[in-house]
Amino acid sequence: MIEAVVLPIPAWQNFYVIIGTSAGALTGLMFVVITLIANRNTGHNSRLSVDAFGTPIVVHFCMVLLIAAILSAPWQAAWNAGLLLGLTGLGGVIYLVIVVLRTRRQASYQLVIEDWVWYLLFPFISYLVLLASAILLPSYPAPALYVIGGVTVLLLFTGIRNAWDTVTYIALDLVQPEDKQQDQES
Repeated sequence: MIEAVVLPIPAWQNFYVIIGTSAGALTGLMFVVITLIANRNTGHNSRLSVDAFGTPIVVHFCMVLLIAAILSAPWQAAWNAGLLLGLTGLGGVIYLVIVVLRTRRQASYQLVIEDWVWYLLFPFISYLVLLASAILLPSYPAPALYVIGGVTVLLLFTGIRNAWDTVTYIALDLVQPEDKQQDQES
């Protein structure tokens, strides 16, 4: 029977349990939010907006959950985890290219610099750094794990910030004008 190689990954178990649980719970909350606002007619092309802003939030949360799952598995060698993390990072970079295209195609909201930073730049940097850290994981496991931990925290905080930004935009800028218009018509 092959014994698991002693890697510094087990020292990170509590971190990944906490961050993975948070990402899973926040993913579920995004489903609730989308369900609650689905019945609101905002007069905007909401499908393109959800594809550009809402879906990436869920994807970032799911990527955090995936990273936590990968690093919670009992790997025989660090390169196994590194390979999956590298593919995850590469997938994230490719997905961000798709998000940029979707963001440019939607017309219901014009992004400002803060949006470009939080919705596109921070996730892009996160996935690129994840890819690089995954490559370094077999040779330099301790520093690579710290960097990967930082990536997961950045993705989680980016998702939280973007979820808040999206929900407040919908609640304050899209829904209220409609409600005020209905009040004026009554």
